Amino acid sequence: MSPQAPAPAAAPDVTAEIVIVGAGPAALIAAERLAQAGRSVVLIERMASPARKFLLAGRGGLNLTHSEPLERLLARYGAARPWLEPALNAFPPQALRDWADGLGAESFVGSSGRVFPRAMKASPLLRAWLARLAGLGVRMRTQWRWTGWTADGALGFATPEGEARLRPAAVLLALGGASWPRLGSDGAWQALLAAKGVAIAPLRPANAGFTVAWSPLMRARFAGQPLKRIALAFAGESVRGEAMIDAGGIEGGAVYALSAPLREAIARDGTAVLAVDLRPDLSAEALAQRLAKRRPGESLSNHLRKAAGLAPVAIALLRESADGPPPQEPEALAAAMKQARLTLTGIAPIARAISSAGGVRAEAVDADFMLKALPGVFVAGEMLDWEAPTGGYLLQGCFATGVAAAAGIARRLDAGETLTPAASSPA
Repeated sequence: MSPQAPAPAAAPDVTAEIVIVGAGPAALIAAERLAQAGRSVVLIERMASPARKFLLAGRGGLNLTHSEPLERLLARYGAARPWLEPALNAFPPQALRDWADGLGAESFVGSSGRVFPRAMKASPLLRAWLARLAGLGVRMRTQWRWTGWTADGALGFATPEGEARLRPAAVLLALGGASWPRLGSDGAWQALLAAKGVAIAPLRPANAGFTVAWSPLMRARFAGQPLKRIALAFAGESVRGEAMIDAGGIEGGAVYALSAPLREAIARDGTAVLAVDLRPDLSAEALAQRLAKRRPGESLSNHLRKAAGLAPVAIALLRESADGPPPQEPEALAAAMKQARLTLTGIAPIARAISSAGGVRAEAVDADFMLKALPGVFVAGEMLDWEAPTGGYLLQGCFATGVAAAAGIARRLDAGETLTPAASSPA
């Protein structure tokens, strides 16, 4: 059963103080904060139901945030840290956990430090959240597609009932990036904002897999198999975890953690060489000692399986990475296992990526995430130009920027500022 959304607005032309375009986590948390402050809020969603990507993210276990120290968490946001840090400090992981627990999540820290709700799935949390929003008087319109601004500065929407025009006191855009477009975030907003003079970094795939020119044997026998207990390294960065072989290349959590530098290297050089340590828990010396004890007549595959503990897929990867047959001498074989080299030839398309990089540039917004080119229009979530690895950091960033944008809207309205969305912007 799908979570129950707040009651739909009564007519195509909705009167509301604040319009939030989008209905993912950044939009919903902003609506909650603003409604709690006594503001009239309408959520606009182009899909038939809200938070579809949020629900998909929860299918394999909803990773809300991460429990690591805040300083380490902030570093996960890379170049975007300086301008995201105030929002993340104001709504840190513990605040997100407290909020979720207030909706019955019973959050807990897993063995990896990641934070999950007790039910693991997103649907119970979303159901409770939408009920809270409905209780606060938040209205929602679904299957409304934002078309930009009309000539006189109104927000325009294509709806099942026809064209609608809204004139709120403030607007929050939380339309996502361009990953998984079938769930709602297709990046169509880029052209609308660019036409208004908003600086936008091109959207690119993030937390995505990469293509590898596997041999026919590798594709046929090992596609869909996991590589466990490995470490990946590139450009001075190293990460332990798992990866998955697919017919076209390699993906998985450890790969996603390095996707940003790998993506940029491929864009610059055409390829990138990823180093794979197939036994990161053993030193090269210890591994060589094990490999030195080979029985006469034992095949290399059996030897690697028994002495080095390699799974068949890891042995196949070692063969793929070698320039010719793997070395037989123990020290050289151990070195090859500790530094198997994969040439990545491309990145998966953005439609298949978990998230996207790029978006509204930092210099295009003020400290409240209001667009400098469009007074009264605020932006939050994945529309902004930031990226982070999987592990709870994506949702944490979306929640924190949604809370920050809501606080900025409320503060300006409380101060009596006249916010006229897009009215003074270039046509």
